[in-house]
Amino acid sequence: MLKTVPTVMRLRAVTGNRNLARRRQALVVVLTFLTGSADAIGFLALGGAFSSVMTGNMVLLGLSAGSGDADLALTSGCAILSFITGVLAGARLAGPAQPDDPVWPRRVTHTLVLELLVFVVFLVVWVVNLPSRSEQADLGLLMLSAAALGVQSSAIQRFGVPGLSSTYLTGTLTSLIAGVAARRPWHSLRPKAHVLLALITGAVVGALMARHLPAWSPVLLIAPLVLVIAASARMAE
Repeated sequence: MLKTVPTVMRLRAVTGNRNLARRRQALVVVLTFLTGSADAIGFLALGGAFSSVMTGNMVLLGLSAGSGDADLALTSGCAILSFITGVLAGARLAGPAQPDDPVWPRRVTHTLVLELLVFVVFLVVWVVNLPSRSEQADLGLLMLSAAALGVQSSAIQRFGVPGLSSTYLTGTLTSLIAGVAARRPWHSLRPKAHVLLALITGAVVGALMARHLPAWSPVLLIAPLVLVIAASARMAE
């Protein structure tokens, strides 16, 4: 009987880690909803650039050079630089993935708190300038949003899980389609589908909010993040 105790403990540990991994995936899905909302708000209400899609912003930067559009060059260029700044700050706080990391390292939550603080500043600037925002205010808001998403990207990188992301999702789409073509089991592809669906859903809701309820748009960025931080605080080690 004594010999079976370590085995039972190992099984419980494995089961616990699997449950935590599923919870982590669910929280990443929530963060991806935030990403979709931020990109929609940035594109529709803050100058026509994205908060997280840096590939798209690089294309916009190239288009601005080819078409001589100085405003687009400024908007897309500032978004890229702000995202990079956010990545650097987030990576410094989150740190690199470690071989002995738990499913949800505590420093990931700390990094998401930094993202929340950036979005709180975003909220203040949004509210103060709501009656009649200037182009300068819109650019500042876009830069704050891009910096916050850069921080979020670094937080997710700390997990060290290949293919797990809440911002860079072209690779997720490629992996999903390749998996379908290879007839991989649906349970292995479901997480990727959930993340992509969350991105699209967030963009839809963000677009509707930006068009019809602009005063409430920051809620889409702050509420999901508060939910994730609160839930992850019980998981973090």
